[in-house]
Amino acid sequence: MAQALLEFSFEPVNNTRLARLCGVLDENLRQIENAFDITIVRHGSHFSLNGGNARRGEVALRYFYAKADRDLPREDIQLGLVEIANRDEVPTEAPVLVTRRSELHGRTQHQIDYLRKIQEHDITFGIGPAGTGKTYLAVASAVDAFERDLVERIILTRPAVEAGERLGFLPGDLAQKVDPYLRPLYDALYDLMGFDRVGKLFERGTIEVAPLAFMRGRTLNNAFIILDEAQNTTPEQMKMFLTRIGFGAKVVVTGDLTQVDLPHGNRSGLAEARTVLGRVRGLAFTEFGKEDVVRHPLVARIVEAYDKKRNTSKTPIHGHKNKGKNSGHDETDE
Repeated sequence: MAQALLEFSFEPVNNTRLARLCGVLDENLRQIENAFDITIVRHGSHFSLNGGNARRGEVALRYFYAKADRDLPREDIQLGLVEIANRDEVPTEAPVLVTRRSELHGRTQHQIDYLRKIQEHDITFGIGPAGTGKTYLAVASAVDAFERDLVERIILTRPAVEAGERLGFLPGDLAQKVDPYLRPLYDALYDLMGFDRVGKLFERGTIEVAPLAFMRGRTLNNAFIILDEAQNTTPEQMKMFLTRIGFGAKVVVTGDLTQVDLPHGNRSGLAEARTVLGRVRGLAFTEFGKEDVVRHPLVARIVEAYDKKRNTSKTPIHGHKNKGKNSGHDETDE
């Protein structure tokens, strides 16, 4: 079957815009090719596109050409490609967030629905593969709520289950041992609020980043709380966390059920919560898929390939296999 061929030219041509559109050594064109699985051949301002998604490739080229009154960094190209790929589904209006990143918004239908659910519900679950923005958008929503004076504190937490028995071999106290596992949350805060401001808010205790173990016994009022990597909680830990919620609090729970690191035989607390709490009023769930990945275009294909293998093998949602019999939960995880 012959591939679709599409040809067009930019007239009148603007060589500066054209150079920015193509990127250094045509790097931007390569990204567009990879995103839509097409071939792009350029002669001056004339483009020939080959492939089943040639029409979307043309849309992308015209979209970025219009934006090429300035430089187009790789991140702008990749995020723009996500929007174009989902353009038929994404509504024109999306929640506006108050952060340092004024251009921040949902790029796909699921991301937009996720942001709306966070604003409209006290507890929201975001479940899906890596790169779908579930953690970053949750942190952005927390910053937005704080800037609007809807909450007094931001609390970010995640289980340190990845460290396992290795915690004892790392230098420093407990907080320093688990710090590497909390780094993605720090990075999101710095990006959305600025390094200096985040540092001052940490000093005042207005922002807190802590392992899940530190949540036990607390009641959290007037705070925006995010539990990240929730697939690595046990059902007991998930119940403990959700019952910490106090008045004026808003909670977002994020996780990827294809990357459970619990010992074999331990059911994921996130998987159980999705089953047990699916119809509880006041809670909302957003399920992300490969179409929501906002990283390099290849990431979506990698996710799809692993999903196919997982669905074929019908692997249960439990922890990885471990030598010997596991007698219960790991105390480090609590």
